Amino acid sequence: MTLQQASESGASFALADGPPLPAVNFGAVGKTAPGLAATSAGSLPQAAAVIVTWADAEWAAMQQVFCAGGSSMPYSDRARGTWPGWQKYSSRLPAGAPSGWTYWGYYRLVTLGANAVLLFKSNTHLDYPGAKYLQALIELLVEQVKPHVILSIGTAGGTQPADHIGTVRAVSAGTLFETGQPQGSWPLYANTWKGGNAILGNANFNRLLFPVPTRSSDLQAFCAQFNGLYRSSYTLAQLDPNGLNLADATPHIDNQTGTSASLLTTPTFVVGTTSGNYQTYTCIEMDDAIIGKACNASKTAFGFVRNLSDPVQNAALPANAQGRWGSAVYDAYGFYSSYNGAVTAWALLA
Repeated sequence: MTLQQASESGASFALADGPPLPAVNFGAVGKTAPGLAATSAGSLPQAAAVIVTWADAEWAAMQQVFCAGGSSMPYSDRARGTWPGWQKYSSRLPAGAPSGWTYWGYYRLVTLGANAVLLFKSNTHLDYPGAKYLQALIELLVEQVKPHVILSIGTAGGTQPADHIGTVRAVSAGTLFETGQPQGSWPLYANTWKGGNAILGNANFNRLLFPVPTRSSDLQAFCAQFNGLYRSSYTLAQLDPNGLNLADATPHIDNQTGTSASLLTTPTFVVGTTSGNYQTYTCIEMDDAIIGKACNASKTAFGFVRNLSDPVQNAALPANAQGRWGSAVYDAYGFYSSYNGAVTAWALLA
């Protein structure tokens, strides 16, 4: 999730008739649904992999793909804050932590074939309570769960001027933005983990995906709502450069794990624009390089599977307009783009 998705107005941009997420047709690629394992409270179980996600819409998508894919999920569940079978993890909180931060996150154990996988909805972020706490969380996960690999999945801002909303980009490296320092000096945390391509390459894999249901009429309505809220007069063409907020008919999935491709992790407001200012990176988000740093220290493999909930912004617009429009698009469609990201993460592991 990017900073622009924290709307200062509290306004919500939502589809009036958002379709549900579909039941997941795992059989289309010759697989069965993940199994639900008993998940005890109080201590983290061991597992072959950990999958971490972040915002509520991302959590809902994770729940649908890994826990409840036998039936559809309504659009209203994108803001749901609890799910059955998940346990809160608050053990071993560091001394001196902010008083408003009282737990690490929620967890649930599932199985992919013979392997246990721990799902984790994090309440611990680079922006709050801070980098050292996020690093401490990953160290705890490594120590307690003993995973072979940790994946971070969720929404991101676009960097590639041709990427439409819903594009999914998977990498095994993260670069940490440092204010005031040249890009060439920013720290890079990389490893050689490579997700499997067998399912992604299956002729029927696209049957598991759900194209982000964008329509020009909805985007025009959001443009009008945006202008009324912020007392502006932008056209949709200005807010949506090159029509990137209209999704591809089939979501584009790009598995670049095991290569030199890196995403960009930022602790402050940073946005990719049509100028290509950050096109060296696959996308922009706000946590993953810290995960890479912690995993490298323990020699634990890691990967990042990020879906574009808000493509690049118009470089000609003021920064506040770029951020606000990114927030609006995320509010409306992050639920759907996150679903395809979760399906991709499942495929890379399964």
